[in-house]
Amino acid sequence: MDRDDFIITVYCLVCQHYQAVCATLPHRLRRGGFEPALTDEEVITIELCGEYFKMNTDKDLFAYFHTHYPHFFPRLQERTRFVRQAANLWQLKARLQQRLAQVAGAADDPVQVIDTLPLPVCTFTRSRRERCFVGVADYGYCAAKQLTYYGFKLGLRIARCGMITHYPLLAARPHDVRHLPALVEGFAGLVPADKGFIDPFEQHLQVHRNQVQVVTPPRQNMQAPAAHSPALLKACARIRKQVETVGSHLTERFQVARIRVHDLWHFQHRLIRKVLAHTVVVFLNLQLGRPPLDLDGLVCL
Repeated sequence: MDRDDFIITVYCLVCQHYQAVCATLPHRLRRGGFEPALTDEEVITIELCGEYFKMNTDKDLFAYFHTHYPHFFPRLQERTRFVRQAANLWQLKARLQQRLAQVAGAADDPVQVIDTLPLPVCTFTRSRRERCFVGVADYGYCAAKQLTYYGFKLGLRIARCGMITHYPLLAARPHDVRHLPALVEGFAGLVPADKGFIDPFEQHLQVHRNQVQVVTPPRQNMQAPAAHSPALLKACARIRKQVETVGSHLTERFQVARIRVHDLWHFQHRLIRKVLAHTVVVFLNLQLGRPPLDLDGLVCL
């Protein structure tokens, strides 16, 4: 499909699930005042399509759609109101992402992979002067990228189809295995993970408390647990590649490591928007019978 078809398809998808998601909110979206010029469905569509088109700032989003798509969004006139309305819809977008994962069947997948991604909030050389996330962000180290950074970690739990089912924002300093309870929260089943999650005591605890079996590859000169057969380890190694692909999507196309805002609330809103955009594209690929993680081939740019 071309860009016009993609925008229309995303808009129809958002409209299809909008009312069901609003019904799950603990309070009304608006308690009074005038109705906004743009509908919520239009705002979310602009955000998701802009993220897919690699426009990572609100300024770029507004400029592109205001210039090239006034026939689709004739009431898109003022950037300040658009940005404010988009930010206030963060809770609805988070629930929309959860609903799509449930409708696609990803949330009920008994096998889900976990991993973490570094989320720097500024360059390392500027971290000592950073005043926006004092007391919240911290220094961390990513062994896979050999990167020391200042910021957070993004936890990822994905189904075998590649759709994100859980994405907690985590502290950067603790080791990955300390975040295992947060990553498997609300889940019971098989969890392939990398060597950073090796901890026999914690894995044993998860089996007995939450019925979660964490499968990690053994380190060199380390014997694998008796319950982990070679066939199981081989299958989990193949499944783990999915989370690496999803991580590269979030890092390269959606630029989660380049979110530059001044407070945690806006940081989480941008993060939710990027995860939702990825979920929508995977959802559309599944509906069209395409490879779920083939993001580039969905739209002829």
